[in-house]
Amino acid sequence: MLKGKSIIKWVDQRYEVTKAVDFMLKKKVPVSKHSFWLYFGGVSLFFFIIQVLTGMLLLLYYRVGEDSSFESMQLIVTKVKFGWLIRSIHSWSANLMVFAVIVHMFSVYFTKTFRKPRELSWVTGMILLLLSVTFGFSGYLLPWNELAYFATKVGTDMVGSIPVIGHDMLVILRGSDTVDGATLSRFFGLHVAILPGIFTVVLAIHLIFVQVQGMSDPVEWRTIPVKERRYMPFFPNFALKDLLLWLIVLNILALLAVFFPMELGVKADAFASAPAGIKPEWYFMFMFQTLKYVPPHVFFLEGEFFGLLMFGIMGVIWFLVPFWDSGEKSKYGNTLLNVLGVLLIIYVIVLTVIGYLE
Repeated sequence: MLKGKSIIKWVDQRYEVTKAVDFMLKKKVPVSKHSFWLYFGGVSLFFFIIQVLTGMLLLLYYRVGEDSSFESMQLIVTKVKFGWLIRSIHSWSANLMVFAVIVHMFSVYFTKTFRKPRELSWVTGMILLLLSVTFGFSGYLLPWNELAYFATKVGTDMVGSIPVIGHDMLVILRGSDTVDGATLSRFFGLHVAILPGIFTVVLAIHLIFVQVQGMSDPVEWRTIPVKERRYMPFFPNFALKDLLLWLIVLNILALLAVFFPMELGVKADAFASAPAGIKPEWYFMFMFQTLKYVPPHVFFLEGEFFGLLMFGIMGVIWFLVPFWDSGEKSKYGNTLLNVLGVLLIIYVIVLTVIGYLE
C-alpha cells in the first residue's frame, strides 16, 4: 500500500495529477429539461472510439488496390472469424457517429450554447462534423464494390462542374480523370491517415475548450434567480450517466450489426453500366435531391455548380452563426434563429425522404 502511495506521489510531483482531479471534482453541469441533449457530445466521442478500434482490426486484413480491395473484404466477411461483425460494426458506427454529431450540433444551436464565450467551441464542432462526413465519403469507396464505385464517380463528378479549376481539382481528388486504383489509394490514405490525424487534433482542441469553459447554462435560466438553479457534479454523476448511455448505445449498435449486417455486393467494374437507383449516403441525400430540381443553367452558371455554390454559402453562414447571432436576451433566445433551425430540419428530412422514395 505504501508503495502504491509512493508511486502516486512520485507521479503527482511531476505531473500535478491532483490538480486535474480537483478540477474534475469541482466542475458542475447544469440540470434542466435540456440536460438529455448534453450527452450526445459524449455519444459522438464513443462512436469515434469504436471507429478507430474496428478500423485497426480491419486494417489487419485489408489490402488496398483494384485487384485486392474487394478480395480482402470478401476474406474478412467470409473467412476471418467475426470479420463480418467487425465490418458491420464499423459501417454502422460510422453512420451513427454522423447522426450523433448532427444531433449534437442542433442541440447546441437550439440551446444557444454557442454564444460568447463559446464561439470557438462551435467552430471546432462544425469542423468535426465536416470531417465526419468526409470520413464517410472516403471510406465508402474502400470495399471497391459496384455501388461504392458509381456513387463515388457521381459524387466526384460534381467537383468537375466548378468553372476554370474544376477539372484540375477533379484530377487531384481522383488521381486521374476516372475513378480507378489511384482514386482508391488516395481515398485510403485520406481515410486511415490524414483524416484521423486532423480529427484527433481538432477533437482534442474541442474537448479542451469544453473542459475549460464548462457547459453553458440554459438560456431560460436568465430569468431564474441564481439560488434556484440546479447543478450536478461532472464527476462522478454526469460521467456515470454518460457511461450508462454509452452502454445503451453499444447494445443498439450490436443489434444493428448482427441483425442488419452490411452487404458487400459485387466487385466494381468500370466497364459495366451503372446500376439503377444509385444514391449517396443518407446524410448527402438532401443535397443530391435538391440538385435534381436545379435547372441545367442558372444565369451564366451550370445548374449543378450553382446548387453547390448555394450550399457552400449556406454552409459558411451556418458555420459563422456565433459571430452574426444577435444574442437576443429573451427567455427562449432568438426566436428567428429557432424558426430557421426548425425549417432547416424539416427541409432536410423531407428532401431525404423524397430521395429514398423516388
